[in-house]
Amino acid sequence: MRLPVFDDVLAARDLLSSHLPATPLWSYPVLDEAAGASVFVKHENTQPTGAFKVRGGLTLLAGMTPEQRRRGLVTYSTGNHAQSIAYACAEYGASCTVVMPESASEEKIRATRGYGARVLLSGADMAGAQHAAEALADELLLVSPGDTAELMAGVGTAYLEVLEARPDLDAVVVPVGSGTGAAAACLVTAAVAPRCRVIGVQSSASPAAHDSWRAGNTVERPNRTAVEGLATGRGFALPQRLLRKGLAEFRLVSDERIREAQRVLASHAHTLAEGAGAAALAAVLAAPDDFADLRVAVVCTGGNAPRSEIAGLAE
Repeated sequence: MRLPVFDDVLAARDLLSSHLPATPLWSYPVLDEAAGASVFVKHENTQPTGAFKVRGGLTLLAGMTPEQRRRGLVTYSTGNHAQSIAYACAEYGASCTVVMPESASEEKIRATRGYGARVLLSGADMAGAQHAAEALADELLLVSPGDTAELMAGVGTAYLEVLEARPDLDAVVVPVGSGTGAAAACLVTAAVAPRCRVIGVQSSASPAAHDSWRAGNTVERPNRTAVEGLATGRGFALPQRLLRKGLAEFRLVSDERIREAQRVLASHAHTLAEGAGAAALAAVLAAPDDFADLRVAVVCTGGNAPRSEIAGLAE
């Protein structure tokens, strides 16, 4: 596994400039009041696939040889990574197979198929989907959602946009599933804003990345969160290498706090976020004294909430 470097992020930004505009970084006075801090929301929910991962998919496909694209790709995902790879394969004329857990939402399955991907449902969780995807690796090019340097370089462009817009930030808070986003944030902040702290956030119901970071090696943990974008049962080696070097803190929040943060984003920031997209704000709201009077960016990584999740916000 090749470790990405900052120059890879700069190259990805040049490549993505013809595909994706920069996403907004907005503040909301009522949200600042609720948080007791100056909060800047990075709206990756405005991407064409509804989530930040499309940056990585396009970067990966752009760097492939024609032979690799003709071979076709296979990957595994609960949804947002699936749509990213499917979208990028459609852009570059490559075939795409995505294995999703049997519990994946109908909305994300439909969206992935909408980009032309073949979707296979296998396993009760990400581990089962991974096993089924790996079984196809002799035929298709297997793409790991966590241990792929090009994906990390692509998503790093989001943090470059954040820090170029607000170089005075005290912290950037990042949701963690596989850890590619937080790892990319560490890579970028080290290069352009070393005084800005990167804080990772994961659901306490699926703490594999958090526990891997604390243990200093990848571990497996029960994967019980209802938050699809954070539902991973193991640490990924490549992002963990960067997290161990650059992450200032790693916090756990409950699914209940994440749901409350979704409600706050909807009522205070005009933003319908999926659970993972609200996790960063959940960490800020859970510990107001730790963030009091700071300038903090929270990354709304996606807005692909299924209907059942949206309905639950009104309860």
